[in-house]
Amino acid sequence: MSASTLPVHSGGRPLKDLKVAAALGARRKRSDGIVRALCFAATALGLIFLVSILFTLAWRGFEAMSLSVFTEVTRPPGSGGGLLNAIIGSLIQTAIGTAIGTPIGMLVGTYLAEYDRGSALGGAVRFVSDVLLSAPSILIGLFVYQILVVPFGGFSGWAGCVALAIIVIPIVVRTTEDMLRLIPNTLREAVIGLGAPKWKMITLVCWRAAASGILTGILLAVARIAGETAPLLFTSLGNLNWSLSLNQPMSSLPVTIYNYAGSAFADWIALAWAGALIITLGVLGLNIGARSLLRSGK
Repeated sequence: MSASTLPVHSGGRPLKDLKVAAALGARRKRSDGIVRALCFAATALGLIFLVSILFTLAWRGFEAMSLSVFTEVTRPPGSGGGLLNAIIGSLIQTAIGTAIGTPIGMLVGTYLAEYDRGSALGGAVRFVSDVLLSAPSILIGLFVYQILVVPFGGFSGWAGCVALAIIVIPIVVRTTEDMLRLIPNTLREAVIGLGAPKWKMITLVCWRAAASGILTGILLAVARIAGETAPLLFTSLGNLNWSLSLNQPMSSLPVTIYNYAGSAFADWIALAWAGALIITLGVLGLNIGARSLLRSGK
């Protein structure tokens, strides 16, 4: 039977083609519905786990929260106490680690974005940065242990700061490079055309244009190192006493939580829940701030 003799629908198309199209459309709808259902189920499952974790953390954390958590230092089990020395130790090590790692990361990211032209050195630097970005933090802690703890004869706050700085560097490198590459070349050409040297173009124009994105990367790096435990176990170790000396073992909130959560004492376990809630709220605040800055910079 020729095409001209096939039954024709009122729209002018052969009836057989319309049936095939309808069958294909129904099959696509079924496939789409199955995939949508699987996606929604996976999302719901992930949200259930996330909400249950946050609910348990908030319930146990707020239950253990009190003024003494922020005003008293850690004490032996059964003696009460708080987390003041651990909180201050974490703030000090995080601040110094960020202060060490941020300038290095910004300079390396600037070199990769502004000076590297596909050279072997730039490729090697980018490769090492990517490796560090995905490296387990415990390996960084072991590395710093070998170069700072063993040669100098003991754990110290400085070793912890260096370990955290190494974690900060690749995050800031990646963010700085990506943000600088988003700046249009026409802006650079305009500044160079006015007679400004390249270093002024970078510091006064490019860095300003990418400031919100770079600051976002710095905040994300701070959020990353604020909850790191493994590198501090091999570097600053921890200290149950009040100590602000970076030349001695220094307490930190993640290590204290690690030690307290595995203990057999109810008061230490309660303090571990309180410390976990403090870190969670702090990291959550930093992430919200970073996202707000990134959106405001667009």
